[in-house]
Amino acid sequence: MGTEHSKNEGRRSMVFLRKGPKLPAWEDALLSGKEPKSLLKRGLRYVSLSLIMKGMTSAPDFLWGLPEVQKLNLSRNRLVMIPPSLGKLDRLVVLNLGGNCLKCLPKEIGLLRNLKVLFVNMNCLTEVPAELSLCRKLEVLSLSHNCISQLPLSFTDLTSLRKLNLSNNRFVQIPLCIFALRSLDFLHLGSNRLENIAESVQYLVNLQIFIVENNNIRTLPRSLCFITTLELLNVDYNAIQTLPDDLYLLHRLPRIAWNPMDKGLHIAHNPLSRPLPEIVEGGLDALFNYLREKKEHN
Repeated sequence: MGTEHSKNEGRRSMVFLRKGPKLPAWEDALLSGKEPKSLLKRGLRYVSLSLIMKGMTSAPDFLWGLPEVQKLNLSRNRLVMIPPSLGKLDRLVVLNLGGNCLKCLPKEIGLLRNLKVLFVNMNCLTEVPAELSLCRKLEVLSLSHNCISQLPLSFTDLTSLRKLNLSNNRFVQIPLCIFALRSLDFLHLGSNRLENIAESVQYLVNLQIFIVENNNIRTLPRSLCFITTLELLNVDYNAIQTLPDDLYLLHRLPRIAWNPMDKGLHIAHNPLSRPLPEIVEGGLDALFNYLREKKEHN
């Protein structure tokens, strides 16, 4: 009996050794018996891998053995964390982690020195690692729909950043580091808890789209009027009563805009003091003429 039992145990061990560690059921289904590299798509510019909406609660281990990946989409899953192994994918140019349950990002994200586009919107982040500022090639960053209230000062190093979405977070003021990002042409801070816009906003000399709708802003700084590159300024749903006299300097604003996608000045749903509401009804030219004349008489 003892000898027979030992033989059976030996056979079971040999079977286990031949098969290797068993993959989780969802990961096994993902591969369907194929090699991980078979999931890669080789386009004209990038080698990409999309694992969108796979119901994953953790990233598959085989992923970290694919260093050739340049575009990775892990959005709309149920990921609760990204391991330090992310740093192995140092050829990544585009990384989409949107629509998960992430509470933090690994500091190893700073090893992704080729990263240009990063989406971490719709997660549960309360902070952003300072190491992200090591991604000096980053051009597009979306952190919208999280629980972030501040950014690391080291973000001043992200000098290539052109588009930044921080909407639907918990910012009470615009982080100082943002004013050093002179390449920004798009900045979205809508649906936060902002009470003012610092005069330092004037340093964003290339800003074309500036959205601060749905905050608690009471006044607009005069320095905002000197960003003459602005084509869309959205201050809808705030507590603004008066407008700076120099607003007419924003000559690239084409109209009073009502559609959220339209370029122009969005100023609806503010308690503007009279006669501003009636003047705004007359269009942007009427508003700018009024402000110009008002300044000349002061």
